[in-house]
Amino acid sequence: MREINLLALLLLVCFAACKEEKQETPQELEQEVAAAKPFDWKAANLYFLLTDRFNNGDPSNDLNFDRTQETAVLRGFEGGDLKGITQKIEEGYFSDLGINAIWMTPIVEQVHDGTDEGTGYTYAYHGYWTKDWTQLDPNFGNFDDLAALVEAAHSKGIRVLLDAVINHTGPVTPMDAVWPEEWVRTQPKCTYESFETTVECTLVENLPDIKTESNDDVALPPALIEKWKQEGRYDTEMAELDAFFERTGYPRAPRFYIMKWLTDYITDFGIDGYRVDTVRHTEAFVWQEFKKQCDYAFTAWKQANPELVLDDTPFYTVGEVYGYKINDGLMTNFGDVKKDYYKDAFTAMINFDLRSQEADVDYEAVFSRYDSILNTTLADYGTLSYLTSHDDGYPYDKERQNTYTAANLLLLTPGGSQMYYGDEVGRSLLIDGTNGDATLRSSMDWEAYANDPEAQQLLAHYQKLGQFKNNHLAVGIGRHQQLASAPYTFQREYAAGNDTVVVALNAPQGEKIIEIGMAFAEGSSVRDAYSGQTALVKDGKVSLNSDDSVVLLESIDE
Repeated sequence: MREINLLALLLLVCFAACKEEKQETPQELEQEVAAAKPFDWKAANLYFLLTDRFNNGDPSNDLNFDRTQETAVLRGFEGGDLKGITQKIEEGYFSDLGINAIWMTPIVEQVHDGTDEGTGYTYAYHGYWTKDWTQLDPNFGNFDDLAALVEAAHSKGIRVLLDAVINHTGPVTPMDAVWPEEWVRTQPKCTYESFETTVECTLVENLPDIKTESNDDVALPPALIEKWKQEGRYDTEMAELDAFFERTGYPRAPRFYIMKWLTDYITDFGIDGYRVDTVRHTEAFVWQEFKKQCDYAFTAWKQANPELVLDDTPFYTVGEVYGYKINDGLMTNFGDVKKDYYKDAFTAMINFDLRSQEADVDYEAVFSRYDSILNTTLADYGTLSYLTSHDDGYPYDKERQNTYTAANLLLLTPGGSQMYYGDEVGRSLLIDGTNGDATLRSSMDWEAYANDPEAQQLLAHYQKLGQFKNNHLAVGIGRHQQLASAPYTFQREYAAGNDTVVVALNAPQGEKIIEIGMAFAEGSSVRDAYSGQTALVKDGKVSLNSDDSVVLLESIDE
């Protein structure tokens, strides 16, 4: 049965059940329909945001730990928080974009002071400078805020990813002491000439590297013990650690403490996945161990909360192996050795390839290549492709001159897609006065969203493509076949014809004839999800009349 008809049937069933028993609320109906929509991480339409830069839902938490020193441009906290994200979830912002997963930057407690890494004085607004994995940073919110966010997202069928940092702590500052030498190394700095000079080293100066290779028992850092005692939770934390190490049989080595702390967010809140930071700077076996504990925690949460489970989709782990490209397949090359970071560890890898396409992209060359690799070398895994991000200084279309092409490329390329906050309204990536990656991290442009007609038109384009991808697994994981070159037209078919779509790009305005081959049955009805028009299939073609250059065809017949 076509997915569009499945959704209609579900609505009818829900309505009939309501009449026979009790009247369900609109929210309950929405949750039932969203949860019933087919989902696969390989085809995810994911939205990535910097927690601090998206939306300020609670100005009362904007200042903590006396973080009052003047920073370089866009290198201090701007006020974004969990409540702000939840507001946008509840307003339907993400649903309108067809988003089915949200990944936000780390929300754990950050170092209290700032530092200058050579780009100006900086606070840990980005979330990658951990001080305490067991607590949230009050600038982002509290545990109740996180619980509310996950609940709101799940009610709309949206999965939630947190960001896992295991290989380093935050930098040393006058307020943030270095962790004991049994835990971290502070030198040498990585040179990336070999496996060892990529793994057993610090990413940058003054960013202590966790000794993830160690199996030696270590005591907790004295500063952390004192912190927990002051907060009145030392006994609870120690009891939980004792239970964890007794259950797993792991040594009390640094990496296993952190794994316990991170998997608590799965057990306690039911998050659906982790984006894992700096994967290639840690041994591959570490991520296999982490995935094992994530799966255990996810199963435990589902068993404890059966009424909250969306479906039987496994826990998702996507790795940041910096520079990984889909053509690399399963292996990461360190020069002296190759490592398989996928095996028993990751569902997908962040793919750095898509953003390197030419401005005048050859869609068919990209789409057919991705289709081939994802159905051969990576058939058991997936990719998460992006065009812009928080730390890639060479994104696709940095000057925002080809925003519609960018949307087409991002959302129609086979595999999972990672929309970066503000892509959908053309948020500027060139901010005066910034140094380094700060230019990529301005606050979400809600002013353009509300008042700029050009931004609103671009947003509508993203919404149509995003909803189409979310409604049809065929877009992300269906087999790709070109049908015509002018206008460029292709078919995606998933599950032996159970979900088939046809897409045309660069179509003429006004009257247009779309070649559909045998994608839809002769005489059947189809809908163009872009213009909203319907048409009949005649002689393997569909005729439409719209001002749009994009056509998104879906069946409306069983």
